[in-house]
Amino acid sequence: MSTSIYETAETLLQQSKDAGITIATAESCTGGLIAAALTSVSGASLVLECGFVTYSNESKTEMLGVPAALIASKGAVSAEVARAMAEGALERSKADIVVAVTGIAGPDGGSAEKPVGLVHLAAARRGGARLHEEKRFGDIGRNEVRTEAAAEALDLIKRLL
Repeated sequence: MSTSIYETAETLLQQSKDAGITIATAESCTGGLIAAALTSVSGASLVLECGFVTYSNESKTEMLGVPAALIASKGAVSAEVARAMAEGALERSKADIVVAVTGIAGPDGGSAEKPVGLVHLAAARRGGARLHEEKRFGDIGRNEVRTEAAAEALDLIKRLL
């Protein structure tokens, strides 16, 4: 894990702890990397409520309640599915803030419309704001896409604090 992600996670956890805010993650292409970044910091148990790793389309539906029809019509890597993942994590946890990530880390799986490096992030605060961002990191390497997506997810959480 990069020093900058660790430092961001450390700052985020302290701010969340000070505000009495808990966090949950709903991750696809990052495969738990966001939760891992948060739990690399001592005291994370005071803030991190839970993490959902929903890599398959079926798990997005079963664990987060993302409608299968939505995935079929928009694709798993879409703004709509990222938002539905965030809403599902909010409904299925006690967290105050959730962040969700779905994307194409590569090297396979991309297309002209949805290239490798495309990532959709969504965040939601209970009773509050909803955010979405689309990132196009490019074909920079699987681990790099995942790391960049995790860093962006932490920044989204910070914006909702």
